[in-house]
Amino acid sequence: MTTARTTLSHRSTRRLQRGAFALVAGAGMFLTPAVAEVGTATASAAVSAAPTAASQKAVDVALSQVGKPYAWGAAGPGSYDCSGLAQYAYKAAGVALPHSSGAQSTMGTAVSKADLKPGDLVFFYSPVSHVAIYIGNGQIVHASTAGQPVKVANLNSMPSYSGARRLA
Repeated sequence: MTTARTTLSHRSTRRLQRGAFALVAGAGMFLTPAVAEVGTATASAAVSAAPTAASQKAVDVALSQVGKPYAWGAAGPGSYDCSGLAQYAYKAAGVALPHSSGAQSTMGTAVSKADLKPGDLVFFYSPVSHVAIYIGNGQIVHASTAGQPVKVANLNSMPSYSGARRLA
């Protein structure tokens, strides 16, 4: 009997979710998949489109992983470390990356912080030991550390920015 209630409740919830989506979609509104809580503030996804279809795909895939757990050496789809998230997102976009933030920091072309576009990889520390994906509006998505899920954060909240690269 409990199973029947749980199933019925789950079905009702799914119907409500579909109905709400249909209502919002019918009103002509666009929802991004990239709203994540950062501390007490809410951060939204890129306000501008990525420069290429591949970089937009990487941004979209990375954002769809928000909330999944951090695990050192993991490259998805259940958990990630920083370079594993970048590797997974870009693989979905048809771009092969090594599973190392240091190695990723040598790929593509260098980009200044002032010229960042969604999809650019941003690197931290010297030597490089952390990578995130820039999503626009001063925000990044990354797998930061043990105990923290994949999340959206403010680029300027990160210590020791060391550079950025554009892949696609």
